[in-house]
Amino acid sequence: MPAALAESEGERGRRLRITLYKSGTGYKYDQKRTLAALGLKRLNMTVERPDTPSVRGMLAKVQHLVRVEEIG
Repeated sequence: MPAALAESEGERGRRLRITLYKSGTGYKYDQKRTLAALGLKRLNMTVERPDTPSVRGMLAKVQHLVRVEEIG
C-alpha cells in the first residue's frame, strides 16, 4: 500500500475497535446497511477500522448498537 494512502486512512495508525453488542433487527434498513459496511455481521463480533471521518460518521448512525474503543 502506498504511504500516502496509508496516511489518508487514519491518523498514522489510530484505529477503532468496534463491537456489535445489540442486534440491528427491528431498526431501519440504512442502519443495517451501515453495520454491514462496518463489517459487523453477528452479535459480539469485533472489528478494527481506521479512525477516519467516514468511519466516525457511520458510527454516529449506529451508536446505540455498538461499543467503540480507541486503540493505537
